[in-house]
Amino acid sequence: MKKKTIIISVTVLILAIAAYFIFFSGDNKATKFSYSQITKGNLNVVISSSGTIQAIKTVEVGTQVSGKIDRLLVDFNSQVRKGQLIAVLDTVVLAASVRDAQSNLDKAKAQYEQAVAVHERNKQLYDKKFMNEVDFIASKTNVQVLLASQKSAITALERAKMNLNYAYIYAPISGTIINRAVEEGQTVAASLSSPTIFTIAEDLSSMRILTNVDESDIGQIKQGQKVTFTVQSQPGKKFDGEVSQVRLNPNVVSNVVSYVVVVKADNKDRLLLPGMTATVDFYVDFRENVLLVPNIALRFQPNEDMMAEYQKNREKELANLPDSVKKRMQEFRGGGQNGQTGMSGSFGGGQMGMGRDNNGGQRRRSGSRVWYFDENNKLQAAMIMAGLTDGKNTEIIRSRNLKEGMKVITGIIENNTPAAAAPSTNVFIQSTPGNRGPVRGF
Repeated sequence: MKKKTIIISVTVLILAIAAYFIFFSGDNKATKFSYSQITKGNLNVVISSSGTIQAIKTVEVGTQVSGKIDRLLVDFNSQVRKGQLIAVLDTVVLAASVRDAQSNLDKAKAQYEQAVAVHERNKQLYDKKFMNEVDFIASKTNVQVLLASQKSAITALERAKMNLNYAYIYAPISGTIINRAVEEGQTVAASLSSPTIFTIAEDLSSMRILTNVDESDIGQIKQGQKVTFTVQSQPGKKFDGEVSQVRLNPNVVSNVVSYVVVVKADNKDRLLLPGMTATVDFYVDFRENVLLVPNIALRFQPNEDMMAEYQKNREKELANLPDSVKKRMQEFRGGGQNGQTGMSGSFGGGQMGMGRDNNGGQRRRSGSRVWYFDENNKLQAAMIMAGLTDGKNTEIIRSRNLKEGMKVITGIIENNTPAAAAPSTNVFIQSTPGNRGPVRGF
């Protein structure tokens, strides 16, 4: 009897060990799922770019004559008025040129007056037949040549006086001196091009940003569009702006085409300085207080065992539906047999079906799906009509089952994989029978 008891105990122990390996190891061990929540909030679709801050109107002030800088009357950051004297070149050589031109003019006048007097005498002689016609014509021509010489001397004098006036440099606009390129005593040469002495920004209370936008995004940029931007000198502060111009001239660099977009921004606080680099966000579209689903949840795909379990549960649910409901579902999904055909197409094809527009025509609604576990711990799929996306979250235009706060699956994590594998989600543990392999949301 005692021996029989021992045999029974050993048999029970073996069965218990076998049951442990069957039910608590291998395919039936718990699987870790990563989840994200359906939230409600605002969605901004933006295009990001970078550009350089400039004054709206900037004038480079140079000199039209060569010479040595005699005096600089303004410096960096000086406020100037239009017509204000800001620099003077050395006038010694230019004044001498004026005196020389004046002397040449006086000489030309004297020669002209002498020629006129001689011509009047020759005319009298010609009238009395004491001078032949050839000499008379030569006398008349000499008067005209000396008159032209006098006019040329007058022009030379005017040019010399003008060059002397150019030695006095005046501000062409009212504004702020943002650059001074010369020092007193420095010689500037204006033989080929006008050298820059000052750079004047007209009004620093308003600035503009020249940004380069890629050709794939330029179609979404419109004049008057809202813009926000940041600069490194003001961390954490956002500035507002507006698109004032989209320039049509393309820039091609390494076969990459971009277009210059001009953004106008207010600068009453003088926090923005010329030359700063701005990171610009163009607001293409906006949704306020809408349901949002993380994009990673839309990319999750169950494995074969999960799909088999899901189909099995769906068949049970469909079997309990009234015949009228089955018929409507059958018509909506394409007229399958027993109300089941079209199931996989509906949930696997990623389409919500067809709708009607205001003109009676058909329009296709692009749809996506997310996966979750219901209150009975059963895997469920929720179809959604997706709207705008900012690359991280997507707007839910329409969905029957999804509500704010619901947890949707974003991936399956192996037991030996740390939870940090899904950094943007919370990790929970959900037990699913029949699971034979890990699948990650990607």
